Amino acid sequence: MRKTTATPADMARRSRGTIPAQPGPREAADAADTGVAADTADTADTVDTVDTTDTGDAADAADVAQVVIAGAGPVGRPGERATVRLREAGPDEPSRYAPEWLELRESADADARSPALLDPLRIRLANLPGRAGFVIHDLGCGTGSMGRWLAPRLDGAQHWILHDRDPYLLHFAAVASPRSAADGSRVTVETRRGDVARLTPDALAGASLVTASALLDVLTREEVDTLAAACAGAGCPALLTLSVAGRVELTPGDPLDAEITAAFNAHQRRGGLLGPDAVTAACEAFAEHGATVKLHPSAWRLGPDESALTAQWLRGWVGAAVEERPELAARAETYLAARLAACAAGELRVVVHHSDLLALARPAGGASS
Repeated sequence: MRKTTATPADMARRSRGTIPAQPGPREAADAADTGVAADTADTADTVDTVDTTDTGDAADAADVAQVVIAGAGPVGRPGERATVRLREAGPDEPSRYAPEWLELRESADADARSPALLDPLRIRLANLPGRAGFVIHDLGCGTGSMGRWLAPRLDGAQHWILHDRDPYLLHFAAVASPRSAADGSRVTVETRRGDVARLTPDALAGASLVTASALLDVLTREEVDTLAAACAGAGCPALLTLSVAGRVELTPGDPLDAEITAAFNAHQRRGGLLGPDAVTAACEAFAEHGATVKLHPSAWRLGPDESALTAQWLRGWVGAAVEERPELAARAETYLAARLAACAAGELRVVVHHSDLLALARPAGGASS
């Protein structure tokens, strides 16, 4: 049966799980017809998983080819990357990540993050002198998925300080934060609106750990150096996960895959952002500040069970490529429709490569590393 065309609001409502209500007096009705940005402000009940398994044919896939949740790909003003910004922005600038996108990707993120980096991290944390618990700063926390993944994997009392420029996302993160560590110790949280470009060692005073997820690739080289310098000055390690590596694998393959990938990677580097060069730049920056750096791959591996995420990722990936190279538009439209149809039929497999980085700064106070 042919389905009706999905609107951005429909797509936003259908993301996985339950999104907490936004704080404040805004009623859901106020945002009913104003698109994705307003629709993310709805007071949400339990919502359904995106239905991509029965779209029927390639034409149906093409119908929704332009439905992109903020964060999955270019939306809003032409030429602007759909990314969260910790650096200063105008008061009316919308969030570049919709909570629906962050929620949709959370399971794939959790599966991808490298557990191999946790043992050296645990050793470092265990060697911290005179600590009754850990203070963990999560930069660009979004809806708090990093805390939900990491806190239950670490022993000991933890106090998480969640940083983001978007108070709406900070609310989500606080509401859905874990309450206990791996050994049952208490986990507490506080939220701060922050600017990573202004991060200083003083801001991290007393920190046991800095974390971030999918952040490095939306920073400049100067901002990455600022982050490395702040961690070094505070003597605290940094666990920075899910930085894009600039490589994707789609099965079955298509002759246009390589061109889309190259155009997307160029789009990621717009405005001096590091994009797929971020991990190399971060390794250099942390090493220059005396840290020991460990890397591990952390790829998304998307199959039929992740069709909702795959479809959104495809739209954003192709959309960014076309924004970078408009001459691809006609071929990309046919390509995307075919890819979405294959995704809906359960015939598409996608590997999106990322890297996780653990930087072990020289500890303050003479602790061993």
